[in-house]
Amino acid sequence: MKGKQTVRDMVLSLAVIGLVVGGIYMFIPHDEKADPTRVVDYRVETLTARRAAPYPLAAPVGLPQEWRATSVGFERKSANAWHLGFLDPQQQYVAVEQSTDTTAGYIGKVTKKATATGQSQQVGDQVWERWDGEKYDALVRREQGYVTVVTGTGSFEQLGAMAAALEFKQGAEKQ
Repeated sequence: MKGKQTVRDMVLSLAVIGLVVGGIYMFIPHDEKADPTRVVDYRVETLTARRAAPYPLAAPVGLPQEWRATSVGFERKSANAWHLGFLDPQQQYVAVEQSTDTTAGYIGKVTKKATATGQSQQVGDQVWERWDGEKYDALVRREQGYVTVVTGTGSFEQLGAMAAALEFKQGAEKQ
């Protein structure tokens, strides 16, 4: 008799706990329409990376507020790789990637295996190579000793908007 009472008590306890949890869920506000995107502030990382990078580091200036930074990082040990990721106003991903690794292998890695099209795109006074891929497209600019890649799921127009907003500075320059 004692064993049945213990099982019955356990089931009753679980039912009470379930009701309490259900009640809490009902009364705590939660917004299913809330944007789950985590926005990051990249200003400090940009200043720090500009001091460490052996090339003029690219960061956008003057982008509309609808462009939201979602990731940032600089890895000195990985060929001085700079990464800055954004969601554009159409919720497409656009990233700025820079590195002293100027090989097609590096470009393929950051563009998810995009390949050069042989075409170019004029952005301001700069000419960028167009790369096309199944997942990401890219604009690529190779300089002496480093490469800059603007890549992502955004259209070439959006990639061009990011490329046009880029300001290239090194840490020794006045911020």
